[in-house]
Amino acid sequence: MLLEGCSSRSERVILTSCSYDCGARCLLKVRVKDGKILHITTDDRPMPNLGACLRGLSQREVVYAQDRVTQPLRRAGIKGEGRFEPISWEEALETVSKELLRVRKNDGNSAVLLMEYYGSLSPLQGVGKAARRFFSLFGGCTTVWGNTSLEAAQFSSLATFGTTFTGTSRDNFLHSRFIILWGWNPFTTRFGPDTAYYLTQAKKAGTKIVCVDPRLNPSGKALAEQWIPLKPGTDTAMLIAMASVVITEGLCDRSFIKSYTVGFEKFEDYVLGKEDGVPKTPRWAEERTGVQAATIRQLARDYATLKPAALVAGWAPGRTAFGEQYHRAASALAALTGNMGVTGGYASGGTGRIPLGFLGETLPVPGELGPALHVSEVYDALLKGRSGGFPSDIKLLYIVGSNLLNQFLNANKGSQALRGVEFMVAHERFLTPTARYADIILPVTTALERADIGQPWTGGPYFIYMQKAIEPLHDTKSDLAIFSELASRLNLSGYNTKSDEEWLKAFVDATPEIPDYEAFVQKGFHHIPLDKPWVAFRQQIEEQCSFPTRSGKIEIYSQTIAEMNHPLIPPIPKYMEPWEGPRDPLTVKYPLQLVSPHAMTRVNSQFDNVPQLKGLADDAVWLSPGDAELRSIHTGDRVRIFNDRGQMMRTAKVTSEMMQGVVSLDAGAWYDPDSQGVDQGGCVNTLTKDDRSPAGAFVSNSCLVQIEVAKEAATNPKG
Repeated sequence: MLLEGCSSRSERVILTSCSYDCGARCLLKVRVKDGKILHITTDDRPMPNLGACLRGLSQREVVYAQDRVTQPLRRAGIKGEGRFEPISWEEALETVSKELLRVRKNDGNSAVLLMEYYGSLSPLQGVGKAARRFFSLFGGCTTVWGNTSLEAAQFSSLATFGTTFTGTSRDNFLHSRFIILWGWNPFTTRFGPDTAYYLTQAKKAGTKIVCVDPRLNPSGKALAEQWIPLKPGTDTAMLIAMASVVITEGLCDRSFIKSYTVGFEKFEDYVLGKEDGVPKTPRWAEERTGVQAATIRQLARDYATLKPAALVAGWAPGRTAFGEQYHRAASALAALTGNMGVTGGYASGGTGRIPLGFLGETLPVPGELGPALHVSEVYDALLKGRSGGFPSDIKLLYIVGSNLLNQFLNANKGSQALRGVEFMVAHERFLTPTARYADIILPVTTALERADIGQPWTGGPYFIYMQKAIEPLHDTKSDLAIFSELASRLNLSGYNTKSDEEWLKAFVDATPEIPDYEAFVQKGFHHIPLDKPWVAFRQQIEEQCSFPTRSGKIEIYSQTIAEMNHPLIPPIPKYMEPWEGPRDPLTVKYPLQLVSPHAMTRVNSQFDNVPQLKGLADDAVWLSPGDAELRSIHTGDRVRIFNDRGQMMRTAKVTSEMMQGVVSLDAGAWYDPDSQGVDQGGCVNTLTKDDRSPAGAFVSNSCLVQIEVAKEAATNPKG
């Protein structure tokens, strides 16, 4: 059963969820007595249910963590040192208000940079509204753009389909005869609490599953009958070679192509080499990807003939130098084979979301904020300002829901940039690597200390009412409450016109899938009944409806992209040799490609300071037996990983589950440089390059490094 009995009159079980950036929204049952959380369990109904992972079940440890910030803090040492002193809310808010007014008066609104990101995702307290509404009423500020997870996927989806809603409900996998997990590891990243269940059931029913990834990830290890390792950044080459096989062997769905796509002929000319004289054969791809031509050929045949087939193009390969081309190529291949808009198929290249309810019905933002920086440009903008061609000299950095120093590229440059900011304020729960540089830290609540609504953004037709389990701990406040108090001090009328409950009721009233607010609150969740799996573009295919593109069809050739007239963003999917890829001349100095997958025990960088989870983390660097032998490295050795941007110390894990020439280090461990600048914490962004793909993709998986057995003193960051 869902609800548990209470052991005493003062003990309650509260139904709620997390609001982390994992995409899933799982059901948490929080047992509370006398205002204290006793423990947390999860959905115990028969599968498929909304069961939580280790991270969700660890929320009590987050709330009561010894290092949690529970009162406002003011910097008492140099920036980055981490020395602070407690102050009152009155003094903290007065200081922040005065600094905002000072910078606006002296330097203009664009001198304020709002660094709001995805540390919390929910319609009331999450990213995108509370802070932006405040700064819009304040007169504007500089903001950021660029989704570190899926910018390439979003760009591709809009160009190809005219929408970002390109996924399916997870029961769709039960109808697939063939599934390709391409750079996708849902056993770790979740993508909905029912994803692993349905994939497992599909395997049991006889569905053939293949894993394409430089490392044998946990999902591939558990589900796949074949692992195909390939070099990072070359995924597009392999997909285009698969398209070559489909075209030359007559495996295209010509009827589908004629009815629902535009631009196939131009793509065909490129694939067959008519455009540039280079046929994109499996042999051509083998030289770039490291995957044997015969393997590419068979994968293409299986995908085109074992229909319906689901090519699930995960986001990790899109986080590379030309990541948008990978997603565009995956979508083109799905179109060539007719494996989209049908039960058991998958559109590929998209965000995985399904369109539900209040996605746009949150706190309204009155107007435009001002100039926007790409996330890869933030550090250069802080360091150079107008002299570097940026819109303004940033004087005040306001951080909400972001541990940017840890999670953005090139942490050493980030440390230098944050050190030079005149004034910095951070809403935080912990003294993160970023918060250590703040002048004022404002302590914020967790999801268990406030009410909200949970909706998965990676599939899942349901909503969860996130009931407040306990009162805010000590002197913490929600982000919305903090901005409401600042708005009052600054006379920004109309900022917060409703109570939290009134806002949530308004959201539900604007959500046709939830019939009644009171019933929703009482039950705690609402499942949307489906008579068959939800599949993106089913209506377009079955009812001959137009796609939301300019042509009304799937745009293999995108006129919108063509009009951008960007030499590195072609209107058809193409392979371009990635910088810091396997054929970059820099491999002479740094011969290993570094990838940084998500960790089982973290949501990005969150939870890295929770001892119960840190003890379960795999923070070793994975390398193949061949690469280890070349360097006389053994499992358990302390090793130095380095390139021109920085260096770190890690423990080695030698494993046959890693492709030769590629090494892997889980992302999210906290940046902790020693006195020599050597990161001891294992933050992968000590090594990554602060650049972007032509269309704005985060490029964390385009990174070359070298590894050696650590010496007693390794002090030269240039290697």
